[in-house]
Amino acid sequence: MALSSRKPINIEDYRQLANKRLPRMVFDYLDGGADNEVSLRHNRTALDSIRLRPKRLIDVSKRRMDTELFGKRLAAPLAIAPTGLNGIFWPKGDLALARAAAKFNIPFILSSASNASIEEVASCCNGDKWFQLYVIHRRLAKQLVERALNAGYSTLVLTTDVAVNGLRERDLRNGFGLPLRYTPRVVLDGCLHPRWSLNLLRQGVPQLANFKSADAQDTEVQAALLARQMDASFDWEALEQLRELWPHTLLIKGIIDPTDAARCIESGADGVVLSNHGGRQLDSCQSPIETLQQTISTINEPVLIDSGFRRGTDIVKAIAMGAQGVLLGRALLYALAADGQSGVEHALELIISEIDRTLANLGCPSIDELNSSFVQS
Repeated sequence: MALSSRKPINIEDYRQLANKRLPRMVFDYLDGGADNEVSLRHNRTALDSIRLRPKRLIDVSKRRMDTELFGKRLAAPLAIAPTGLNGIFWPKGDLALARAAAKFNIPFILSSASNASIEEVASCCNGDKWFQLYVIHRRLAKQLVERALNAGYSTLVLTTDVAVNGLRERDLRNGFGLPLRYTPRVVLDGCLHPRWSLNLLRQGVPQLANFKSADAQDTEVQAALLARQMDASFDWEALEQLRELWPHTLLIKGIIDPTDAARCIESGADGVVLSNHGGRQLDSCQSPIETLQQTISTINEPVLIDSGFRRGTDIVKAIAMGAQGVLLGRALLYALAADGQSGVEHALELIISEIDRTLANLGCPSIDELNSSFVQS
């Protein structure tokens, strides 16, 4: 599918294309945040406030972006973040993201709320696959963990920042939810976005594939997942029990407080993901980049980060400040919504080229040589 006569040159271009292609309620689901969206905007403000400090007269004629994470060599310090309902942006969106990640030799993190099942993604993709866990019911969570283990996923990512659903006012105003409600307004919006509507008619309304089982009442569990009606009683003791179930790498996502990061490691985690859920959960929350350096000084295990990353310069800043990887969420979903797997691959090319250009102009020939002397925060 031809995007336009002018190819996107950055992630904002893909955001604008996604806005044109998607009905409003779908774009707002992708683009929106909680409450007044203060956290959503602040994530960008916090990243923009960090200044780079270049070094001169360094040989940067050859540059390297590959790095090691959990014993594996990645092409760049990136991973595709876990995101739900990707099939509503593009047919088989989860598979498109997984295949793009494999092509670029970076991990793909499958969400519990995916539209492709754990097993389907494993069978279609030979890249490094991680699985993100939402705990709705303990028994179902145990089953998901066992399925991911049996399907060959290398890493389990537990999300901890969704005790209750964030108040996403755009979704409330639009009446967004599953099953989709075909109000006159929704039907009209669909008619104004025919390419998206035709794809939806061909594939059907996306379902939460990981919760189609004989042990789960699909409508009840899927409604709970979409509404983020999680097990709000999940605590440190439950984390230690989860650690016993999973024999491979375990990451805890949704951490902001460095003391929580330390306790995660004490409870058996192999690392943490600093995140405020992209501003979609708690409004007026600190940005993860603001707690990164303190977290790095608190624990020795790997610290990954997400929320608000759009540019290669953003990623260079985070790595220089001590992160070992950046998870990309919305940035790649805009591209997915605009042009499917081709869009995701092109967006990754853009971001990686931005990282390369930043390293050159910063006077740093390797991503692994970045350190805090290159930034002023």
